[in-house]
Amino acid sequence: MTEQDIPARLVELLSAQQESLGAAWVENVSRTLRGRISLAELDRELRELYDALVAGLRAGGLDWQGDAFAEARALLAELSRARARQGFTPTETATSVLAGKDVLAPTEDTPAEDIRAYLKLSKLFDALGLFTLEVYARTREEIISAQAEQLMELSTPVVKLWDGVVAVPLVGTLDSARTQVVMEKLLQALVDTGSDQAIIDITGVPAVDTEVAQHLLKTVVAARLMGAECIISGIRPQIAQTIVALGIQFGDIVTKSSLADALKHALRGSDAGIAQPGGRA
Repeated sequence: MTEQDIPARLVELLSAQQESLGAAWVENVSRTLRGRISLAELDRELRELYDALVAGLRAGGLDWQGDAFAEARALLAELSRARARQGFTPTETATSVLAGKDVLAPTEDTPAEDIRAYLKLSKLFDALGLFTLEVYARTREEIISAQAEQLMELSTPVVKLWDGVVAVPLVGTLDSARTQVVMEKLLQALVDTGSDQAIIDITGVPAVDTEVAQHLLKTVVAARLMGAECIISGIRPQIAQTIVALGIQFGDIVTKSSLADALKHALRGSDAGIAQPGGRA
């Protein structure tokens, strides 16, 4: 059998045993997944994949990256993304493909001329298995990234404390990505509430270094550009000592030791703004 004859021979073998081999593939995978996917759904997925593989072999030989295997790759990508979202492990996901390799493996009764064809098919399944894992890994990264963004949103609330006064209680480390979220949410809250006083409370920030201070200053400047004055509260003794030791300068930014003190100051600022001509209500 020549190299060119192998795809045609594989198509012949797979087509002749399509029903039995497809059923065995579904049975092997169902045992691995332990009923976490319905048998009907699994049967549909794998039989569609089986048909796409046969069609690819018929049209394009063994080049899994070619146009002939576009449908097979699309089905595998869909399967991988679904498994990732459903919480399956990489092994369980890859097994959905590689179990087909075990089912199609030659036996003692396989003619010698067909063994070479099955070895080529085995390499094809290995390549498709790696493709499946790559799609799975990318999907998991996307899911983790989306969850991290959601957690960041939830961990950075903007609270309206009083008419004209909003506060951002920060908990945890303040990095560049989180600073951007804080800034966006604070500026939007200033617009939505018409506030002219903003309190950034860092009571829950474990430590303040030069980088954290720079992030705070950027947020204050952004709020000022929106016409709001900022107060930084939660300056504990340890943080005050660190700020002094590092030589960090907050300039004319008001700082307070507690959120209560910051709120009192903000309310006085709001009252003064009302009393003065042109002040915001």
